[in-house]
Amino acid sequence: MLNFLLRRFGQTLVVLLVVATVTFFTLRAVPGGPFSQEKATTDEIKQALEEHYGLNRPLWQQYLAYLGNAVRGDFGPSFKYANRSVTELIAESFPVSLELGVWALLFALPVGIALGVLAALRPGSWLDRAASATALGGICLPTFVTGPLFILVFALWLGRFMPMGWDFPRDRVLPALTLGLVYAAYVARLSRGGMVEVLRLDYIRAARARGAPEWLVVCKHGLRNSLLPVVSFLGPATAGLVTGSFVIETIFHIPGLGRHFINSIANRDYTLTLGTVLFYSALIVLMNLVADLALGWLNPKI
Repeated sequence: MLNFLLRRFGQTLVVLLVVATVTFFTLRAVPGGPFSQEKATTDEIKQALEEHYGLNRPLWQQYLAYLGNAVRGDFGPSFKYANRSVTELIAESFPVSLELGVWALLFALPVGIALGVLAALRPGSWLDRAASATALGGICLPTFVTGPLFILVFALWLGRFMPMGWDFPRDRVLPALTLGLVYAAYVARLSRGGMVEVLRLDYIRAARARGAPEWLVVCKHGLRNSLLPVVSFLGPATAGLVTGSFVIETIFHIPGLGRHFINSIANRDYTLTLGTVLFYSALIVLMNLVADLALGWLNPKI
């Protein structure tokens, strides 16, 4: 396990270096700059700003300086938010995105596992077809479609929720449902496939032959092994729930990190874009590592 962790840590460093390099030079290749859209900025002021932020230095010097600061956890100052550093903006807005992802995951896991197990217990029945159709609909409908539909039905027509905001507990319901619906569909399909395969194994037939109740066979003997595909999916799914909230935060006007990321690209805010990309990349790698460790715990043969 220690060798595995050391190898993954080395791979993580390589991945983050590649992500930082590609993102840095891609941003610099895009026409325009962080101060080119300021209409009231004269050439003298623009040159002074570039000198202050080090943008007048050769590109390779900027790259090495940024890497050196990033290793120390300093992503530099934001070009568009006065007197604010990128680290401060991430620390301020990421908890909102994390909370949204956690609520979506708490919805996706139980709903997806329940639908998948129920469908696997009666393969080919109307329950199986209904669960499969629901899962397929959740996969096919993108969040930028389901989000406005939920706002139209539950906020405007029924008046049960607010169409935007993040101030009250009920404001979490529609964004979490919109984001978690897609992942609940994937979890349902994976858990159904895993449970169907497990219920055909010899030890399941032996447990039934000994007279074990069906609920005990399913929950104790079958569920643990049938969830291995779900656990494999949880690594990228958890990272996707947190990092994939860009559209949700825009639709529901949630003050999360995703909105900062979108605005930083439009504003050519190099440091904020680089900081959020590196932060999200590290988070994705960490979630995949946790999923691999959980798989090893569930199935020691791995």
